[in-house]
Amino acid sequence: MVPSGTKGQTPGAVRLEKDGSVAVLVIDNPPVNAGSWDVRNGLLAALRASCADPEIAAIVIIGAGKTFVAGADIREFDKPLRDPQMPAAIEAIEACAKPVVAAIRGAALGGGFELALGCDVRIATLDAVVGLPEVTLGIIPGAGGTQRLPRLIGSAPAIEMITSGRRVGASEALRLGLIDSIVEGDLRAAAVRHTRTPELRKRRIGELPIPAEDPQAVAKAAVAAHARARGRAAVKEAVEAVRNAARLPFKQGLVEERAVFQRLRESEEAAALRYLFFAQRDATRVSGLENAKPRPVRRVGVVGAGLMGSGIAACFLDAGHAVTLVERDQGSLDAGMERILAIYRRAVETGRISGEEMTRRLSLVASSLDLAALSDADLVIEAVFEDMAVKQALFRELAPLLKPGAVLASNTSYLDIDVLAGVTNRPADVVGLHFFSPAQVMRLLEIVRGAATAPDVLATALAVGKAIGKISVVARVGEGFIGNRIYSAYRFQCEFMLEEGAYPEEVDAAMLAFGLAMGPFAVSDMSGLDIPWRTRQRQAATRDPKARHPEILDRLCELGRFGQKAGAGWYRYPQGSRRGEPDPDVRALIDAHSAAKGIKRRRFSAEEIQWRALTAMLNEAALLLGEHIAERASDVDLVMVNGYGFPSQKGGPLFWASRRPPEAIAAALDNLAVASGPAFRRGDYAAVLRQLTPRFS
Repeated sequence: MVPSGTKGQTPGAVRLEKDGSVAVLVIDNPPVNAGSWDVRNGLLAALRASCADPEIAAIVIIGAGKTFVAGADIREFDKPLRDPQMPAAIEAIEACAKPVVAAIRGAALGGGFELALGCDVRIATLDAVVGLPEVTLGIIPGAGGTQRLPRLIGSAPAIEMITSGRRVGASEALRLGLIDSIVEGDLRAAAVRHTRTPELRKRRIGELPIPAEDPQAVAKAAVAAHARARGRAAVKEAVEAVRNAARLPFKQGLVEERAVFQRLRESEEAAALRYLFFAQRDATRVSGLENAKPRPVRRVGVVGAGLMGSGIAACFLDAGHAVTLVERDQGSLDAGMERILAIYRRAVETGRISGEEMTRRLSLVASSLDLAALSDADLVIEAVFEDMAVKQALFRELAPLLKPGAVLASNTSYLDIDVLAGVTNRPADVVGLHFFSPAQVMRLLEIVRGAATAPDVLATALAVGKAIGKISVVARVGEGFIGNRIYSAYRFQCEFMLEEGAYPEEVDAAMLAFGLAMGPFAVSDMSGLDIPWRTRQRQAATRDPKARHPEILDRLCELGRFGQKAGAGWYRYPQGSRRGEPDPDVRALIDAHSAAKGIKRRRFSAEEIQWRALTAMLNEAALLLGEHIAERASDVDLVMVNGYGFPSQKGGPLFWASRRPPEAIAAALDNLAVASGPAFRRGDYAAVLRQLTPRFS
């Protein structure tokens, strides 16, 4: 018998402690109490001991530290799962005649929330978040989540929650019925008190009927989920699993769910998404920062109130930073402030934030026409016109105005950070922060490490990225850094294929079929053809004269076809439409260009287009890794997935290539070399493969 208030002898990462007639099972598996084998084994043993103990009347399950159970131990998913698995622990809870209370602080996610759903009561602190994000890892909930959740809140809300993978805060969770109460103060004490209330009894969710709801609402939720899926099998399977809760007996639904979970766990999609999960963790491990401490950042300045600058400002306002927005004239400044207001109005209209929260965030932003207003800023980010002379002039003026220790960052997407830093008297304070448009939406942040960037400045950039919810990847200085350099090589090959016989709509359709969010020519029209045109003009003087250079884009720009904003680019956009239509004039221009260069046009299959384009990405990535522009191969894949629409379920171009036969990749690289001409440089793909295969062979 275990004395009151003392620890018991249960195995693994779970402590059985008694509080009178209440058994408190403390899950203690730092840092996030992941549901590893030690937790499952210890939990099952503690449950069996508590249920068999005649002195125990009720059980509380609580996490040590700041969280409940933040999900499974994903490292286990690349090998057969060891028994006991999480369903066994949940089955033990339901089989126990004594009521079990889940006491949730911090995160109860994935298997952690399924564990809580297996309990009879769920109480939580106000900072708690719950959710079933398994689809983001290419699987579905596998411990009853798809069967219990719809019985608790209805099928339509369950489909939305599971297929989006979103986290639900405590207030919304209480409103939906995911938890039973929110408590203040000592969570453990509140949970023990709750076990002693007379109304506490067993309430097995599996025995509840699914709430009545409009079939149209369920169908609408399923359609919306499929629209979001973009080819992800896990989302489609999750919809069917939730619908099975209404079609099948509870026990049979559990069996079907677990079978799908196990099948998806071994899929290529799940392997790719697990790879990206670990890649995101690895990206924060940057060489040379072992002893660097970030500088404090409270006040942020943004110079340039255009689309990018206003979006960057919103990122920091969302995170609670005070922001000063600076422009050169009142009209541009007013337009920027109006953009920020529009961002938050849309957030209120879509229910993402309340009107009160919009007011609070907007109260944090100030505007000015004077750079001196940034004198007290801890971090200043320039988001002005992408021109070296313009940015250099700004940096010369800014550097002496800023206080000692302030970080000066450029949002440049191509230009040399070292050249920018060189015009200041504080190059160690300079770093690149390349946001992606729209900045308040896109998750990627490319952090560019200059030759003189101080370690604590780089550490500050990483801390800032984390604070504003970005996926940060560090790059060294080089034309286009990681993402734009690879994307430029990809776009060049796609333009070469136009010269050889393809048309823009055929290339775009092939890349969409592969899974990219948009084809390269639709992307160019959206972002503006004048941007790569200016870059090519800037590079013309240093271009290898033997290098093959696509010129069709130049001809389009000379005609004023700059994309959507001009009503015409690779496609035409009648009456201001944002959806492009194939343009016979562009076809005629392409045909004439091919004839003028003496190129005999031929047809391309979708597969050939895909392999040519993807091999261009792969080769350029190998080159920049060889030049140490990126820290590691997985950083490249993070950039391409989160900044350029590469399908996450394929893991990024390098992961995708690592799963193809080596001889197929070698042949594709040979073909790329022939197509690219005598100036082609071949990257060391074997070195890339060596980085990827130890974990994912």
